[in-house]
Amino acid sequence: MRYVYAFAEGNKDEKDLLGGKGANLAEMTSLGLPVPPGFTITTEACRAYRSLGHAPEGLGTELREHLARLETDMGRKFGAATEPLLLSVRSGAKYSMPGMMETVLNIGLNDDTVRALADETGDERFAWDSYRRLLQMFGRTVLDVPPSRFDTVLEKAKADAGAARDIDLTPDQLRDVVASFQEVIESATGRGFPQDPFDQLDAAVLAVFRSWEGDRAKLYRRQEGISDDLGTAVNVMAMVFGNRGEDSGTGVAFTRDPASGAAGAYGDYLPNAQGEDVVSGIRNTMSLDDLAIRHAVQHAELLEIMQRLETHYRDLCDIEFTIERGRLWMLQTRVGKRTPEAAFRIAVQLVDEGLIDLDEALIRVTGAQLARLMFPQVDPAEAGRPWVKGVPASPGAAVGVAVFDSKRAAVRAAAGERVVLVRRETNPDDLGGMIAAQGILTSRGGKTSHAAVVARGMGKPCVVGVESLTVDEAARTATGPDGFTVREGDDISLDGTAGSVFRGEVAVIASPVVSSLESPEDSSHSDDPVVAAVVRLMKHADQARRLGVRANADTGEDAARARRMGASGVGLARTEHMFLGDRKQLVVRLVLAKSDAERAVVYEELLPMQRADFTALLEAMDGLPVTVRLLDPPLHEFLPDLTELSVKVALEDIRGNRDSEHHQLLGAVRLMHEANPMMGMRGVRLGLVLPGLYGLQVRAMAEATADRIAAGGSPRPEIMVPLVAARTELALVRDEAERVIASVAEERGVDLEIPIGTMIELPRAAVRAGDLAHVAEFFSFGSNDLTQTTWGFSRDDVEGAFFTTYLDANIFSVSPFETIDADGVGALIRMAAEAGRAVRPTISLGVCGEHGGDPASVHMFHDWGLDYVSCSPFRVPIARLEAGRAAIAGVTSDTR
Repeated sequence: MRYVYAFAEGNKDEKDLLGGKGANLAEMTSLGLPVPPGFTITTEACRAYRSLGHAPEGLGTELREHLARLETDMGRKFGAATEPLLLSVRSGAKYSMPGMMETVLNIGLNDDTVRALADETGDERFAWDSYRRLLQMFGRTVLDVPPSRFDTVLEKAKADAGAARDIDLTPDQLRDVVASFQEVIESATGRGFPQDPFDQLDAAVLAVFRSWEGDRAKLYRRQEGISDDLGTAVNVMAMVFGNRGEDSGTGVAFTRDPASGAAGAYGDYLPNAQGEDVVSGIRNTMSLDDLAIRHAVQHAELLEIMQRLETHYRDLCDIEFTIERGRLWMLQTRVGKRTPEAAFRIAVQLVDEGLIDLDEALIRVTGAQLARLMFPQVDPAEAGRPWVKGVPASPGAAVGVAVFDSKRAAVRAAAGERVVLVRRETNPDDLGGMIAAQGILTSRGGKTSHAAVVARGMGKPCVVGVESLTVDEAARTATGPDGFTVREGDDISLDGTAGSVFRGEVAVIASPVVSSLESPEDSSHSDDPVVAAVVRLMKHADQARRLGVRANADTGEDAARARRMGASGVGLARTEHMFLGDRKQLVVRLVLAKSDAERAVVYEELLPMQRADFTALLEAMDGLPVTVRLLDPPLHEFLPDLTELSVKVALEDIRGNRDSEHHQLLGAVRLMHEANPMMGMRGVRLGLVLPGLYGLQVRAMAEATADRIAAGGSPRPEIMVPLVAARTELALVRDEAERVIASVAEERGVDLEIPIGTMIELPRAAVRAGDLAHVAEFFSFGSNDLTQTTWGFSRDDVEGAFFTTYLDANIFSVSPFETIDADGVGALIRMAAEAGRAVRPTISLGVCGEHGGDPASVHMFHDWGLDYVSCSPFRVPIARLEAGRAAIAGVTSDTR
């Protein structure tokens, strides 16, 4: 097996083998762009290393062969005493994982070659600065020396020298820093820094492989839905130096603004710096306009290359570049991460520019991005004047308590608090806190800093580069220019769209995207380019999709909202929610009833209430299907808690009152008490054991339907029987329902066609679906309970108890309650669908669990041939978008 490829041998479509960075370096090389020579060690080598526990046989030989060719290309020797070749080693997985894995620059420097570099360049400061950077990176990434030990040395050196920045240190001072760094390494590891350049290279490559298994990389992959099995490639490249003086520098650029989506090049530049200085945010950057002033020729060349790359990739490109002594070098390009606002806006821009069509534009946006756009925003009319302002790195509103440490942020968020993570700058170790936080605030960095890039990728509001804010992480405070100090635990609010920070909690308002989704024909939406893009792509999604999208709605108000959101009916109306509030007392009377006559009285009181409930639903969804689930939960859920009721009865016994309603109720509650109520007297069992209950609900639905017909409406009710496991259960309920419907039809003189079906939420129901289809006109898969009963999980108990362990052990990569378990629960759904259609070809198949609004699950439901999904009204637009994407993309569950 071959493990190493020169940049000239690959192309952008080989990301599986070369990783994203290596494939794109190969593509730029083939385009003739100024890329430093180098080669890529493949992801297969990483996977072999993970499997074997050591480098695979032959890798070392290939590495030396390609290094020899690189020496020939550069006219330099690796480790030579004169004009030494220096290398960079960078990770590069198939999917971009910014800052999650390792990079080491300036490999090949040692106590001898640093002097050779100084002699060759005539710049001692540059040589010793490069060496201290190698020691710092190598020590941290390869030798696992805590970064704080190097930071302490460097900060002390700057303080002793009276230097504000590291670039202000003199050659002699940097030489002292190098000596101190070497002492730190020897103290921490028990051995000195390796002086053999080949030992440095080998160790750096293996460190990159190991970084794939690092905690932050695993956490990022879990957050982004990236497989742990892919591994990372390693890119070895001849060094070019941005830290050779004021005529050199490094930068990161985007072909469009990744935050807003506005057209035009955008980026950050730092003179006399290396790439880590830009992305780490430790120094505030210049803009590309500043670059044009300092280096007009190189700026023009950069813009030309950026335009060429965007046209070639037909997308927003993220570019890393270095200028060394006036010469421009391209170090990386990739399709850039962007905010949800930018994603929709750029997709439509590229359509209008003729680079892509609407189908491709729809594929490039996601339901997760749409969900972020629907979140509330800061109300400018109520927020008042910002406390401080910075760079708007990722839009949206975030309100929470300020927390200055990532671990504490994660702990407080897990306890239910809303937190805003406040840091001077973030680094990859802050990922846990960034995921937990509502928003992120840093006093340093620009739009291409670590905080900005990661926040955009996660859709988190983020403000960076607030230079007027003094953040003291040790004291857990942030002090503004007015002298006011925010302490940990104080409320703080961010407006990531405007880059504003507010003291305290500010008011938020509904997103304009939500109003556009509810009234897409409103012409005023065209004034906002993001909203206009959403409306346009949603229209195309609706035209493209095969899968219907209904809503879970229990009231007429919810149904009306869902219809405005684009729902094509109600897929689940839960009647148990209609028995709450004042009606709970009627359930108590029903439980205490000692005869059919007493129950009949209660039913008579409930009938007009249920009829009104169903009338409201049918009116809101006139002309569209409304699927009503008959009562599902056990009756004791409507009754007082056993312990609380026992206490009340005990107090009444003390007072001598032994014949109260509480005594009667306690007897009924004890009688109904179940060790595992979710598996007990509920669903169809309740309807069969309690005479007349389901008949009441069916009559209410039939009468509501007749009323709507009389009013000139077009009602389309459906009756769904829950928790069915056997054909006979469903047949008995169907027989009763058909008798009631026929009776109402005769009484009202109307024809009533009300389909009767069942929920598939038990494994036995899925296995016996063909038998059930003889009685059911539709199946609706209750994916929540089907997941519980298939896995043997009680959702309320297991997620907090051991899901973290299961995720860490890769038993599953995402909670099966979040995304449908394709291999287990999905197999049952596919089996049931096939069996049902074999018996009844016209049977309607839908999903009414929470998975109906999950983007990845929607793709699978499309693939499996279901007819519709049903989800909460808020998630209806998300399901519509993903149903359109699924129809265009074909079979895929990759929603990134």
